[in-house]
Amino acid sequence: MPYQKFYPVSEPDISGNEEKYVLDAVRSGWVSSMGPYIRKFEEDFATYCGTRFGVATSNGTCALHLALANLRVGPGDEVIVPSLTFVATANAVTYTGACPVFVDCEEETWCMDPIAVQRALSSKTKAIVVVHLYGHPADMDSIRAIAESHGIPVIEDAAEAHGALYKGSKVGGLGTIGVFSFYGNKLITTGEGGMLVTDNDSIVERARFLRDHAMTPDRRYWHSEIGYNYRMTNLQAALGVAQLERIDSFLDRKREIFGHYSEFLKSSKALQLNPERDWAKNAFWLTSIILGEHIDRDKTMIMLRHKGIDSRPFFYPLHHLPPYKNRCRTVGKHGEDCPVSEKLASQGMNLPSGHGLKRADIQTICEVLLDVIH
Repeated sequence: MPYQKFYPVSEPDISGNEEKYVLDAVRSGWVSSMGPYIRKFEEDFATYCGTRFGVATSNGTCALHLALANLRVGPGDEVIVPSLTFVATANAVTYTGACPVFVDCEEETWCMDPIAVQRALSSKTKAIVVVHLYGHPADMDSIRAIAESHGIPVIEDAAEAHGALYKGSKVGGLGTIGVFSFYGNKLITTGEGGMLVTDNDSIVERARFLRDHAMTPDRRYWHSEIGYNYRMTNLQAALGVAQLERIDSFLDRKREIFGHYSEFLKSSKALQLNPERDWAKNAFWLTSIILGEHIDRDKTMIMLRHKGIDSRPFFYPLHHLPPYKNRCRTVGKHGEDCPVSEKLASQGMNLPSGHGLKRADIQTICEVLLDVIH
């Protein structure tokens, strides 16, 4: 029989100043894409990431598309992306008319493999999009060295890694441009929403220009090129300001949750938990596991759901999805296959990771999980 309590994979914590700030924004009358909370959220989040500028957007996919458009990626270009990531990473490339090139990931980080990145380079490569998957930073030094030797910009897709550290520095400020998502299940949320961060004056100026229909700043309703409506509202930004006030406590809570899972699952040789290299500090956006190949991942998820425990599979390898299958290049460490991405995608799953989980809840979840897989 199902348990009476249901454990979702994620749920937001909006118990701080969120209601106060959103109500203030409503009462001010600034409810659309202008208002003081937008500027404050942009400035505060950029400071948090260690960058000079932030540009708030309507969602994370828009932020990534805006970054690519800013770099004038277009038809005939190629952009290197990991195969194991959410589809938005490849879709944003496709929006520009460019072609994504899918590379395999490392087992040690679950992020793109620098050796595969090196092998994927061509005369058409216009950018590299690094994804810090499930909160763990990619090997940025190796990837930046490859990019810099060829004069190629690096975009960090940090949608799942707010506050993660690479060698002591926060992700998002390690490449040419960083992008974030504030969807409802992210570490901090604005409901929907995103952010582009950078240190580059010309990039931030062009990003704000393109975000607002490419309207010339000193000549209203004069549009010198095709732009986009990618603006965030003041109401969303008010929510974001309140969330950002507590981001460090959220990160501590995620690490505590992961610690409880590690405690209760350490005896099992049938699964592997999120990695954390000695040079990284994982944000642990979601506590994730890789099941042994002898275990049916999908059946395990069904059985957990019957017991009131929600879960999510890892993303499908993007080169398997219908829009991209047999249409884009795939590159691994040793060939044209992505065996690590395919293994992780077929055996990986995400467990309940909401801020409200108590140690006893996690103990219950782990006991049921171990009973199911053993």
